[in-house]
Amino acid sequence: MANEINNGRHYTADEIQVLTGLEPVRKRPGMYIGSTGPKGLHHLVYEVVDNSIDEALAGICDTIIVKIHEDNSVSVEDNGSGIPVETHPQTGKSTVETVLTILHAGGKFNNSAYKVSGGLHGVGISVVNALSEWLEVKVRRNNKEYMQKFERGNAKSSLEVIGNSNGTGTTIHFKPDAQIFDTTNFEFETLEYRFREMAFLNKGVKIILEDKRVEDKKREFYYEGGIKSFVEYINRNKTPIHKDILYFEAEKDGTTVELSLQYTDSYSENVFTFANNINTIEGGSHLSGLRTALTRVMNDYGRKYNHIKEKEDNLSGEDVREGISAVLSVKLPEPQFEGQTKAKLGNSETRGIVETLTYEYLNNYLEENPRIGKTIIEKSISSQRAREAARKARELTRRKSVLDNTTLPGKLADCQSNDLDITEVYIVEGDSAGGSAKQGRDRVFQAILPIRGKILNVEKARLDKILGSDEIKTLITAFGTGIGPEFDIDKLRYGKIIIMTDADVDGAHIRTLLLTFFYRYLRELLDNGNIYIAQPPLYKIAKGRKEYYVYSDEELDEKLNEIGRTNYNIQRYKGLGEMNPEQLWETTMDPETRTLLKVSTEDALEADAIFTTLMGDKVEPRREFIEENSKYVKNLDI
Repeated sequence: MANEINNGRHYTADEIQVLTGLEPVRKRPGMYIGSTGPKGLHHLVYEVVDNSIDEALAGICDTIIVKIHEDNSVSVEDNGSGIPVETHPQTGKSTVETVLTILHAGGKFNNSAYKVSGGLHGVGISVVNALSEWLEVKVRRNNKEYMQKFERGNAKSSLEVIGNSNGTGTTIHFKPDAQIFDTTNFEFETLEYRFREMAFLNKGVKIILEDKRVEDKKREFYYEGGIKSFVEYINRNKTPIHKDILYFEAEKDGTTVELSLQYTDSYSENVFTFANNINTIEGGSHLSGLRTALTRVMNDYGRKYNHIKEKEDNLSGEDVREGISAVLSVKLPEPQFEGQTKAKLGNSETRGIVETLTYEYLNNYLEENPRIGKTIIEKSISSQRAREAARKARELTRRKSVLDNTTLPGKLADCQSNDLDITEVYIVEGDSAGGSAKQGRDRVFQAILPIRGKILNVEKARLDKILGSDEIKTLITAFGTGIGPEFDIDKLRYGKIIIMTDADVDGAHIRTLLLTFFYRYLRELLDNGNIYIAQPPLYKIAKGRKEYYVYSDEELDEKLNEIGRTNYNIQRYKGLGEMNPEQLWETTMDPETRTLLKVSTEDALEADAIFTTLMGDKVEPRREFIEENSKYVKNLDI
């Protein structure tokens, strides 16, 4: 049938909207860059830099200069080969204009141009052009410098020669479109984290990041040691149990595998995986291959040299990965990523390649370094014993109904609803604040869980000891998910878990202890976006019959200027218990008026470093961190 009947009306060809050129990108930007928030904004820069990195992978480029300009535009300059300027046979336009205005146009589709590439496979740079208020490209090639200008994806000039050039390379200068993005303000630190990572992954490539909005704000990232330097950086505040950083690079069936690892005395596992420089935060086939090889080689080696006795159980994957810091980087010609954000590598053949090469290297290394082999095996066996103790502790507490989902803690004031879209539990320290919260809440969807004082610092404890903490058992029981091997996010009882602590040093310490617990042992809740931090007011201003609540010193000054600086009274809240139930509801718990901060772990490397620094054994890094960041803290209560 030419016309289909749809819901009682004709559905005709006239109603089909055909988007041409870069229109689809501007119409649905989230499909191409994930979001129009800060994450999507910074993604624009990554896409341009990815093109330069692809030149580096091809052995052509070794320096990339990124500048944030005063107007929040960004320029990316490299010394690669330069985008070809010749007329493209299919489009009749210059190749420069073709790759900047047509989706899926680029050298990455031709394996003779790039054997390995990341980016969006040719989509990237045209998407950046489409979502920019303006973009200017300069190409140095053929001893000449060329330039072309674009506005919102459309060419506003033709490619023209503007001078001579001795070298080669490309400069892309663009300003994100304020019509598209929620914010066009680039965060230096966000770019800094990403480019440090890129420099680690591409040894010998120098990446320079400069912020022209601030005087003398410049970083250079260059690591001749590559991912070996990466592991050294990860472990800078940890205590390694062996001096050597293990490293190998090998190639099999067109896939290059690079692995670097070192064990520390910590109890957490830090494994970062990359495929063609893309951070595969959800792992994939390469991570599976690494884990299988690691478990197999440790058990084979342990049994061969009688470290693991004949009647003893094999070490588990968890056991052999305790305390490990590792970076795995694979480079392959045709990567298959699951999901548009490329968070997981799907190439099935990569698993076998990584497993074979890793097992071979580790087996040879352990044979040649028996002292290190024994040290690692002993740590793994210690982990195995602690895991068995934790299992017995879970069974014991389950028999006592402490971790049984059917028996909720007595101190929990539960809510009536079980709809995860609306339910939330507040973790509140102390009886006073807990009493106010219980009286002020909406009991339909808000639960209150008071805790007593500071919970155990899990950074310095294994799971068996953690399960001996009454406060932590109370938290686990209230959430419903279980912990460790039995964790099941489908059993989560609340959509939001909200940390609500006092606005003083003790409150900050309790908050950090809770976040450390979530990060190390309930990481899925962070990744799933279930963890929040409440923002209680710092001050109440009373003037006449009116009261105002403000949440920062800056807001205090603004409000005092607004209402006039005479005949007013200021109350500084040091604890939640100082507010009555109505005030606590109005300022901190009412969904209509409150401010909540969602806790995310987009940069797992920096998150791990911060928790290690703040809660680990080493004092000096913690002192340096406090000294460096104290200037950002106001009204510190001691």
